[in-house]
Amino acid sequence: MYRIKPKNKKELLKAALGEIPADLAVKNCQLVNVFTGEIYPVVVYIKDEFIAHVEREQLDGPYNAEEVFDGEGRYLIPGFVDSHMHIESSMMTPRNFAKVVIPHGTTTIIHDPHELANVYGVEGVRYMHDSAEGLPMRQLVDIPSCVPAVPGCENAGAEFFAEEIREMAKLDRVVGLAEVMDFFGVMHGDDRMMDIIEAAEECGLYIQGHAPGVSGRNLSAYLCGGPYTCHETRGSAEAIEKLRSGMYVDSRESSITKNVEAIWDGVKHVKFFDTLTLCTDDRESDDLLHEGHMNAVVRKAIACGMDPVAAIKSATINVAREIGVQHLGAIAPGYVADMVLTKDITTLWADVVFYEGKMVAKDGKLTEPIEDREYAIETRNSMDLAPVSEADFEIKAPVEHGTVKVNIMEYLSKDSSVTVLETVELPVEGGRIILGEEMAFVAVLNRYGKGTKGLGIVKKFGLAEGAVASTVSHDSHNLTIVYFDPKDAAAAANELIAQGGGMTAVKDGKVVNTLRLEVGGLMTTLDAEDLTVEAAKMKEIERGMGLTVPVNPLLRIVSLALPVIPAVKMSDLGMVNVADQTMIALFE
Repeated sequence: MYRIKPKNKKELLKAALGEIPADLAVKNCQLVNVFTGEIYPVVVYIKDEFIAHVEREQLDGPYNAEEVFDGEGRYLIPGFVDSHMHIESSMMTPRNFAKVVIPHGTTTIIHDPHELANVYGVEGVRYMHDSAEGLPMRQLVDIPSCVPAVPGCENAGAEFFAEEIREMAKLDRVVGLAEVMDFFGVMHGDDRMMDIIEAAEECGLYIQGHAPGVSGRNLSAYLCGGPYTCHETRGSAEAIEKLRSGMYVDSRESSITKNVEAIWDGVKHVKFFDTLTLCTDDRESDDLLHEGHMNAVVRKAIACGMDPVAAIKSATINVAREIGVQHLGAIAPGYVADMVLTKDITTLWADVVFYEGKMVAKDGKLTEPIEDREYAIETRNSMDLAPVSEADFEIKAPVEHGTVKVNIMEYLSKDSSVTVLETVELPVEGGRIILGEEMAFVAVLNRYGKGTKGLGIVKKFGLAEGAVASTVSHDSHNLTIVYFDPKDAAAAANELIAQGGGMTAVKDGKVVNTLRLEVGGLMTTLDAEDLTVEAAKMKEIERGMGLTVPVNPLLRIVSLALPVIPAVKMSDLGMVNVADQTMIALFE
């Protein structure tokens, strides 16, 4: 079980008593107290990475410390803690991710590496854990619980059972079991899910949830099953029901889905917010560079009407309590000295960032260099898929001519991730389906050597011409393609097979542009600045092909094959009914 402990408690005690000098005193600052909600002037004394004493008296000194840092009257808040996120969604490696978020005041993240786990299994989790060693931030790991997300409805690159959970629980910075997204399995006591949850509980891990739209008796059953958090809360009524049920609501503001405003509207009338936290879930490099990380989420909550101190509390001590880690998330004696100085607690741009009592960033720049390291997994081609042909993307109708009833997935809108099942009658010519208005073909190809392939039709995806393809395709990350002409689909697939994964756009059978993601088909070794430039090129091309409604067109395709988001999704086995985890035939 993960613990934050001082190196030498006796030395910390002596510094607290003033018997020996502290290593650092931070003076002339306004402490934001996340226990009481107060703001007042203090001097903070730090010894061996921990806070030894917070002094409200003798603010003008003398200071019993080896070094004194002048806060210049700024607010001193705890370092931000992200309650749920995926590093892979930034498309950066853990070390490059750290370089961009630390200057924004994020000192701890709880991340779920289930994206790379679906590609490389336990080896992928170990890479995400080990490559964060020695960073000037804390990257805590939740063990992926659902690999694949819905067994029997999709094939991934690995499968996790209770045995794998116990193995990974031995890693140093593991704190929990990650989002248990098979809520159907939990509610009905599925043996596999119960075994996984029991293994996590035996290892002293907290159980993170994933329960979109789950309510009433279903929510009660899910909570009784073990998970007690949820970052998939989207609406006001859903938020208050979960909060009333004692569930931690991880209010999300990602690059894809933005729920903070709706959640706050649903809970703002209650008295206590101890089980409300904030998270990013999936945030891309452009947003991280220019909008920020957790500071941006807190800023959004404040803009929606949340009290600034309550919002800061929801991104610090509330998260530490949620994950069961002591001595984290506050500025008080015995707590680890993760702190941020900021001029304004409504905009929350970080002026100075301290991690474990050491300044690691100032004025938006790292002051503690992060060493670049190489890992073999970063150069391995994860595409176990032979080149394909146009024939692989042709849907054969059951009649040569006439019409046929087809089950299709339709998006609620061109920027929604929610899809519904529609049955439509489409014309057939020469055995081939003629698409209706706003429709396109979709293919999901297994890229882990399983040989499975799902073909279907999607409506209101937004694409107007050509084809787009991606190996970033939550959560199994199979090769997903949206297209009109099988020739374009084949060209897109073969491009990503050759490149080792990524995102590509094709027109008239030719590749227009590719964003190469060579690390598991999900990430690149480029830093945030270079990645943002490359991603911007890809975005403009996809906007030109019709994906103009989503703020980020690259992310339009990534949840098309995620069979835990209502109500129907595609997989490498075909169309999936999310509610009851059954397969839907293409033709009526």
